[in-house]
Amino acid sequence: MSFFPGKDPLPGDAFACDAIENLIIPRTSDIGGFQVRRALPSRQRRLVGPFIFFDRMGPAILKPDEALDVKPHPHIGLSTVTYLFDGEIRHRDSLGTEKVIRPGDINLMTAGRGIVHSERTPDNLRGHPLLMSGLQTWLALPDDKEEIDPAFAHTEKSAMPLIETAGVRGRVVIGSFEGMTSPVGVFSDTLYVDLDLQPGAKFPFGAAHEERAVYVLSGEVVISGDRFAADQLLVFRPGDQITLEAGRDGCHLMLFGGAALNSKRYIWWNFVSSSKERIEQAKEEWRTGRFDIVPGDEEEFVPLPEG
Repeated sequence: MSFFPGKDPLPGDAFACDAIENLIIPRTSDIGGFQVRRALPSRQRRLVGPFIFFDRMGPAILKPDEALDVKPHPHIGLSTVTYLFDGEIRHRDSLGTEKVIRPGDINLMTAGRGIVHSERTPDNLRGHPLLMSGLQTWLALPDDKEEIDPAFAHTEKSAMPLIETAGVRGRVVIGSFEGMTSPVGVFSDTLYVDLDLQPGAKFPFGAAHEERAVYVLSGEVVISGDRFAADQLLVFRPGDQITLEAGRDGCHLMLFGGAALNSKRYIWWNFVSSSKERIEQAKEEWRTGRFDIVPGDEEEFVPLPEG
C-alpha cells in the first residue's frame, strides 16, 4: 500500500534524552475517510535498519458507504509488511495470491524484481461501519536480494511468540527478541515487536540490534525521565541500554529496527533500489504495461505519477 501522497514529515520537538538520536513527528494526510501518518522516510531519517517506509493507518471508522480500495500497483526491491490492529483487508497479487488479513496476522510480500498487488475491504464487510487500524511498513532488500523472484507469505497471529511479564504483554512479529524468534522469514537482521505496557510498567530494550526505534501507537512512554506521546517515532542511539516505562494510562508501542544496509537506497513512488537506473526501468515497465496483472482485479490500476 502506498496511496498516501503526503510530503516528508516536519521536524519534531526538542528532547532531552541523550539516548534518542531522532524524534520524528509523522506527517498526516486524510485518505478515503481515515488518517495515515507517515514517519519514514523523513527529512531527519531515511531508514531504521531495513525499514525504509513506516505508515500508521487510522484508527478510524469507515462509514457504510466507504471502503478501502487500493487499486493494483507495482513494487520492486522491497518487502511490504502489513499488520492490523482492527479491521480486515483482502490482498490480491500478480502471483495469484488472494488472502484476507486479520488483526495480529502478518502479510509479508516480497517484490524482488517486480510484483503488482491490490488491497481492498472484503466484499462481506462492505456496507457496514468498519473500524480500521494498523501499520504498513517496507523492508528494503539487501543488495544481493533486490532482484529475487517475488513471493508472498502469510503468518497467523497464533504462530508468533508471546511476551508476557509483569505489566507487559506483546508478540515478536518479526525477528528475535528476548530469546524468542518469530517464524516470519526475512532477508536481513530485522526486529518488529508489538508491545503493550500497563500503567507504570517497565521493560528493557537492549542494544542487540544495530539500529532501533519505537513508534508510540497510544498512551505515553517515559524514557530517562522524558515523556513521549502517541504518534511519535523515537530512534535510539546505537549501543545504549534503554528502559521503556509506561505513563499513567499505559502505552502501546511498536519496537523495530535491525541491521543497517550496506549501500544507499533510492525510493520513488512504490519502487526501492540501490540503482537509479533500475527505478527508471521499473517506471517505464509500469507505464508500458509490462508488469504482470492481478488475477481477479484486472479492471483497475494506479497510473504512474507525473514527474
